[in-house]
Amino acid sequence: MSAVFVNAEALRAAFAAARASGKRAKEAAESIGSSEGAAVAAHCGDHAYPPKAIALAGPWIDLLKALEPCGPLMGLTRNASTVHEKTGVYSKLSAMGQMGLALGEDIDLRIFFSQWHAGFAVTELAANPQNRPNVSLQFFDAHGLAVHKIFQRDATDRAAFDAVVQRFTAAASHTVFTPAVPAPAAQPDADIDVAGLTDAWAALQDTHEFFGLLKKFDAERQQSLRLVQGRFTQSLSTMAPRELLQSASFDGVPIMVFVGSRGCIQIHTGPVKRIEPMDIRGVQWLNVIDPTFNLHLREDSIAHVWRVEKPTADGVVTSVEVFDHAGELMAMFFGARKPGQPELQSWRDLVAGLPALHAVPA
Repeated sequence: MSAVFVNAEALRAAFAAARASGKRAKEAAESIGSSEGAAVAAHCGDHAYPPKAIALAGPWIDLLKALEPCGPLMGLTRNASTVHEKTGVYSKLSAMGQMGLALGEDIDLRIFFSQWHAGFAVTELAANPQNRPNVSLQFFDAHGLAVHKIFQRDATDRAAFDAVVQRFTAAASHTVFTPAVPAPAAQPDADIDVAGLTDAWAALQDTHEFFGLLKKFDAERQQSLRLVQGRFTQSLSTMAPRELLQSASFDGVPIMVFVGSRGCIQIHTGPVKRIEPMDIRGVQWLNVIDPTFNLHLREDSIAHVWRVEKPTADGVVTSVEVFDHAGELMAMFFGARKPGQPELQSWRDLVAGLPALHAVPA
């Protein structure tokens, strides 16, 4: 997408002008026809424009493991319409092939390293020049979409953080991003073995088996929810996510909040307390603003919401899944639970009280 620029200098100038208008980095890059990753990559090396970027080199799992001595950091994972921010220590990191896990007390990630194409240390000046510059680690897929970002907090050991950057600085900074290819269309409902899908769904023993089920029947995720509606799923009102968070806050029901990019799923487990719907420049945001967990979900992007039940060896597991107008998964909500334990009755009661959508969505 950045090929419209004759060189990195032109991209930096256009990006700076877009940022000066008040746009965040992702929106600024997109407004000038660039991916965010390409815009960040253009800021490597010597130049006069903020921010400053340093290309990083993996192995990414080793970089993430090296962050534990830094203390509290804020991990950010987002998709097109939802941002998940969680503060904690990067600990209990592991990987098997291209799959990674972070199982710390607060930083809980499922990582798909096959999608981690490039990483950068990005330094931005603080709004108040008396404050220290903000340094973050930012990782992008091959198309320049952010897969995960890591930000310093007040309690971060900055010397340890700088040491990580120095250790993983790449020898060269040339990174190439390519345009994304549109996802193939889902096959028609008539071509799906609905009876087989329903039987296989009923035989699930673990929620993680669901991905294999979709692959086996070549069904798109939301398509599968629609095809088993009335048996394992129910369509809910687009106001259900707001009511879910407000009810969880009021009743003290601990929940799990999953938000994913192409390369990472980030999870919050625990209570949510401060729920703040906001209208910002004509955009409707549903926010959780708690000390170590923030969620920013665009309510005006919600197209469909589903209550989903999956049989497991521990009993039925109930989730609420939220999709945008492009059919992309925005967020998933579960009741807080550990493997081997049934889900909370208080969570089931909360979900049962969410408003249903009686018309079948298109």
